[in-house]
This record gives sequence, C-alpha cells and structure tokens, in this order.
Amino acid sequence: MSFSTEQSDAGAFEALMLFYADAGVETLLEAHPVDRFAESQEEARKRQAARAVPPKQAGGNAGQVPHRAGQEPGRNRTEQRPAPPPVAVPQMTVPDAAAFEDARATASAANTIEELQAALERFSGCNLKHSARNTVFADGNPEARLMIIGEAPDRDEDLQGTPFAGRAGQLLDRMLAAIGLDRTSAYLTNVIFWRPPGNRPPTPHEIELCRPFAERHIELVKPEMLLFFGNVPTKALIANERGILSVRGKFQTYERPGLSIPVMPSLHPAHLLKSPAQKKLAWADLLAVSEKLGPAA
Repeated sequence: MSFSTEQSDAGAFEALMLFYADAGVETLLEAHPVDRFAESQEEARKRQAARAVPPKQAGGNAGQVPHRAGQEPGRNRTEQRPAPPPVAVPQMTVPDAAAFEDARATASAANTIEELQAALERFSGCNLKHSARNTVFADGNPEARLMIIGEAPDRDEDLQGTPFAGRAGQLLDRMLAAIGLDRTSAYLTNVIFWRPPGNRPPTPHEIELCRPFAERHIELVKPEMLLFFGNVPTKALIANERGILSVRGKFQTYERPGLSIPVMPSLHPAHLLKSPAQKKLAWADLLAVSEKLGPAA
C-alpha cells in the first residue's frame, strides 16, 4: 500500500501513522533491503572492541596501569573497597527436646495474662517469630465468659498485631452480634501467636512450641466456655484427630487439672469467606453456644 502526502491532508496522514503504531509497526520499509542481522553483528563487534583492555604502554611505563587524572600514580585503580559488614540474619533452628521443655517452663512461670504476654514477647524458640511482624496475643475482654481460640495469624492480624482482624474479623464481629455479643463480651486469641510465612498451615513442631502458651492462657482466663475455630485448636487442645467438619456442632470438653470447660468446635470465619454456603453450619454452632451460655449472671 502506498500513500502520498500530496494526495491527502496532514490529518489523514497522522491518522494513518497512528493506525500503523497501534498495529505494532515499528520500522518503515525502505527502497532497498537492509540486512538487520549484519547490522546487529557489527554493533556487537563495536561493543566488544570498546570493552577490550587497552594495550600496555611502551618504555618505562610497561606493565603499569595508566592512572586517571586526579589519581595517585602507582595506585591500582582496581583496588577493592572494604566489604560492607554482613547483615545479621536470624538463626533458624530445628527445635529439639530442650526447646519444647523451655516453652513449657516459660509458659507455666507466668502467673498473670500480662506476664504470659511478656513471656511470649521474649520467647525466641519458635522460628515463626523471626519472620513475623508482630506477636499476636489477644483482643477483647479477659473477664468474658466466652473465650474464642483461632488457628494462626494471617496477614492482616500480623500487620495489626490483633487476632481476627481484616475481613475474617469483620465477619466474626457480625457473627457475635447475631447472638448478642461483641469484643467487649468475648475474649479472642489463637493457638499460634506468629504468622506462618505465606499463611501456610503451621507445622507440628510450631504447634507443639505454642501449645503450652495457649494452655496456660486458658488456665489464666478460666472462661465458662470455649469456642474453637478450625482444625488447629481443635486437634491441638482436645486431642482430636478428625477434621473440623466431622466434630463441629458437638460439644467437647477441655480437660486439664482443675479445669473442665465445654468446647464448641466450629468453622473459622476465614473458611466461611471461601465457603459461604457453610455459614449455616456456623450459625447453628453459634446458637448452641448462646443457648448453653444462657443469660449473663
């Protein structure tokens, strides 16, 4: 196709050029063929020649590297600068029996909720702490009759340092409101206190390191009822091996020396966001919790 500016106005010419640009045309054809491959080879040879080391100078300067203006003669211009100090990287370890014993001893030494939180802030035996932004401890009212325990912090919880934040937390707030509760009449925490990278499931080692702190947390709060959200607290704290869909909706018992607390396993709000059709199951669980709690004393 040929086009002559003498046969059309400048506006039509501009429109045609824009059409070609939108179509991906980058180079106009010339009257004579051009060997682009030969051009690229020539450019490569020029770049290689420019990078070549200059020849040694004759006479007394033979073997010496010419110095730049302002540079001390005889000083090697390729002299390396001191290496920057290494960046400190947290030491990642595989927990052993001593690490688990340290977790149990540290947790049992806490006599108040505040001491337990401080102990968790100091505890470095769990590798999750090295990658997390915050230790996510608790939210709500520690004097509440209902204690809710979730799985592990997600991104929103890690950023805010608060359990059940973000969309999952907003859904939980609506769930609690539906049975006449809120964060002033419930106490919220997790089994795992630091976010696993990428929101992956916590490993058995990570659960075992955090479990003594979760158990001591329950002992210090002494709630009338527990509500477990998800597989992690249900399996870790009441020795259940079945999936959450198999045990939800049926009251269990949290048994420890001096404690016997009814537990309702249920579906985590984060799971309900992905499977909204199962909200009816969580609603039935909440109604059972509300009925068993009864009116406030």
